[in-house]
Amino acid sequence: MSSAAGIAPYNEDQAESARMIRESAAGHASDIARIRALRFTTHGFAADAYREMAELGWIGLAVPEAAGGSGLGMIELVTLAEELGRGLVPEPIIPATLSALLLAEAGETELLGQLLAGEAVVLTAWQDRAGTLTPSLDAGATRRFIPMAAGATHFLVPTTAGLGVLPAAEADLVTEPTNDGGNLGTLRPGAYRSVGQANPGPALDKAALATAAYLLGGMEAAFAMTLAYLNTRQQFGKIIGTFQALQHKAVDVKVQIALTRASVEAAAAGIDNGATGDAASALVSRAKARASEASMTVGQMCVQLSGGIGYTDDYDVGLYLRKAMTLAPLFGGAALHRARFMKLSPETEDA
Repeated sequence: MSSAAGIAPYNEDQAESARMIRESAAGHASDIARIRALRFTTHGFAADAYREMAELGWIGLAVPEAAGGSGLGMIELVTLAEELGRGLVPEPIIPATLSALLLAEAGETELLGQLLAGEAVVLTAWQDRAGTLTPSLDAGATRRFIPMAAGATHFLVPTTAGLGVLPAAEADLVTEPTNDGGNLGTLRPGAYRSVGQANPGPALDKAALATAAYLLGGMEAAFAMTLAYLNTRQQFGKIIGTFQALQHKAVDVKVQIALTRASVEAAAAGIDNGATGDAASALVSRAKARASEASMTVGQMCVQLSGGIGYTDDYDVGLYLRKAMTLAPLFGGAALHRARFMKLSPETEDA
């Protein structure tokens, strides 16, 4: 499938929804100059852009209609995420979607309404250590690796007593910059306000799959940029894209992208067709393992194929590699998801 086609819907209604989402997202995800200007700023993203995206319904895309969302499926969510990845959009739409799904399940309507309207940036602090896909439920645990935490208004913390909410103004938070110009936060325990019960597992799977789609979009954009370079750059009087050695490398990149797309589409379609529990988790892990690994490989190869200019910060293709370095481990990296996939699908040899 060509990069222009995007994620493949499996019915006419989804095809129309996906088309509208793709067109809407593409219009807001094509300004690399904006992305560059936001790198290593205090929050790492623009509050006004985040609010506008929320008003377009992006955060509530997969939230049930009864809770104020659009009630759409994973096909639509990964379509959106892919377009966000193409444009390197830094606004935390996927982490906010995770929080929206959990708040909807818990029945917390007030904060959910603020989140869906873009009036709040609610980020879920689920991880207490590296190397795990299991959310911590210990209210006394320090939470780590919270993406774009510097711009949060609230933190959502799963505990044994239910979901806890902590306003950012009351949080003991430390942030560190990431390779892509964003930030990760570490949140120490606080006085959480309990808002109800929710199972983090399914929502985390959806966030992981959306992140895989984001990485896929980044791969597609980096490859398109690299092909344009190969087809215009001349050396020894010839277009370098005609050199067989470079053509072989370009084919390798395209294969990596195609395999990632197939796994992301299969996972989204499987969940929309009713896969739950271990079956859904296996599909997600196959897609996230593939995307995390392929995004690094593709990013590195695109930089190499771009020659010396690819290693400079001024050339945009390097931004995609930096984004992959940041997002590949988010919601579980390749090794973690491959191990989970093998555990849930032991008869399958390769993710």
